Amino acid sequence: MNKPPLPVFFHPKQLPHNPRYEWTFGRKIEHPETRSRVDRILKAISGSPAFSLRLPYKMPLNRLTDLHHKDLVSVLKTARKLPEGKTYYPSVFPRRDQVSSDPDSLPRAGYYCFDSGTPLTVHSWDAAYWSAAAAWSAAKCVTSGESKAAYALSRPPGHHAQRDLFGGYCYFNNAGMAARHFRHRGRVAIVDIDFHHGNGTQAIFYPDPKVFFASIHGDPRKFYPYFSGYDGETGRGEGRGTNLNVPLPAGTDGKKYLSVLRRKVLPAVRKFRPVALVISAGFDTYRHDPVGGFDLETRDFVEIAREFADLDLPTVIVQEGGYATKWLGVNAAAFLRAFRDRHFD
Repeated sequence: MNKPPLPVFFHPKQLPHNPRYEWTFGRKIEHPETRSRVDRILKAISGSPAFSLRLPYKMPLNRLTDLHHKDLVSVLKTARKLPEGKTYYPSVFPRRDQVSSDPDSLPRAGYYCFDSGTPLTVHSWDAAYWSAAAAWSAAKCVTSGESKAAYALSRPPGHHAQRDLFGGYCYFNNAGMAARHFRHRGRVAIVDIDFHHGNGTQAIFYPDPKVFFASIHGDPRKFYPYFSGYDGETGRGEGRGTNLNVPLPAGTDGKKYLSVLRRKVLPAVRKFRPVALVISAGFDTYRHDPVGGFDLETRDFVEIAREFADLDLPTVIVQEGGYATKWLGVNAAAFLRAFRDRHFD
């Protein structure tokens, strides 16, 4: 029996947002979060019967503000006033408890941002909106019963974005959008396999007893975002015990990564008994990634995907990082195909 294709949600308006550079430790470098990331993934999956490319549904604005503060939404909308070709980099980040905010003033955008690598352009709103809509649409596709799983080709990524802060190349929390849609049906598990800790996703759901968040990532003592991702962060209030961080050292290979996934993360997901799964799928764990530090190979992504498929849960896979552009399409397609082939059995 032929297996159905995996729905892939993506909108062309996610492409024009084009950060030119970022500042990192005093150095000006070419920005790694480029449209070529999407181009590579689309090239790798287009034409294959294993995938069905679709436009996201138009998302009501209140779906964004259910998860994000209205002022964060307003800042992105304010950036639409920028002239074509102009890029605005927030550079003053005040103590938020000592100043007032104004989402209509771009010079004060640093109130809503936490780093110098996430600029605003006239295209940032459309890209961020449709990136979030892709994740929401993927979840809607799954909850409708149309498919057991779906993939959101979200670009820009989202797992660093918090309820009221953008940063880490992220503007809205795409995985959070999918999880919030599932949450109305019961418990939800989010597993973040990006090299960098999903600080935004953790912050949003930290006190929530109905959302379990797990992240396997580079040791935050040495890697971005530095201020979160430690193993002592387990949740707050009613959400205590619903947060699991597994920081790993640089050079971690596929064998060790899979061991951690199998021994720590997947048993915790099963114990939580979620009704749905969201995977924050970053491929910057690849051995040649310029901003990662692990040593995974393409075959490891295949094995990771099969482990997730064996959970046998309604699933949304949300694209996060992955900056070794030359190999990104190959790695993403390998993961998605392996997941689809196993999950749709």
